[in-house]
Amino acid sequence: MSYQNTNPIKISLVEDDNIIREGFVMLLNENQGFRVVSAYNNCEDFLRNVQTDKPNVVLMDIELPGMNGIEGIERTKKIYPHAQIIVVTVYENDDLVFKALCAGAGGYLTKNMPSQRLIEAIREIMGGGAPMSTNIARLVVASFQKNHNSPLSSRETEVLELLSRGKSYTNIAEGLFIDKETVRTHIKNIYWKLEVHSKAEAIEKAMKEKLI
Repeated sequence: MSYQNTNPIKISLVEDDNIIREGFVMLLNENQGFRVVSAYNNCEDFLRNVQTDKPNVVLMDIELPGMNGIEGIERTKKIYPHAQIIVVTVYENDDLVFKALCAGAGGYLTKNMPSQRLIEAIREIMGGGAPMSTNIARLVVASFQKNHNSPLSSRETEVLELLSRGKSYTNIAEGLFIDKETVRTHIKNIYWKLEVHSKAEAIEKAMKEKLI
């Protein structure tokens, strides 16, 4: 669906890489029908000014100094719910994708996309669509194909998915903001619920039964 309106689409950027941010500003301002109203390198400054900037579309990075993009999305939706938010990031981690979408993002693109895709995505979200990079769309589809009668809790599923990607207990603890003992407890519970005795068995059974 394409956006039909004579007024320019007002865009705000939140991106801490100066080269990428300036590149996006140039690209978007060169396109008729777009106007970059603001560009920030952190969420805090963006949130302070969003009600003055009044953007139609916000392009938000995830990894930012200070407040991260997920929290930035949540806060934007509370103080300026009219804004359509597209995440533009290097991350294709399914956990981050779903956190961003649950926080209120309407689209999710990876930075390796062709520049024309960004232009299309902005028009798409203004027309009521949900633009996503191909890999991200696959992750979303895969999530719906999971077995939702899983005996595992959502946190246990997260732990097992990270284990299946070869992450260590330390990596898992840091990624989920929990301590290593909690990770060990989750893994014991996973083994008990799946009736297995090793990491390899747990991953194999979870994949076979579409738990991850």
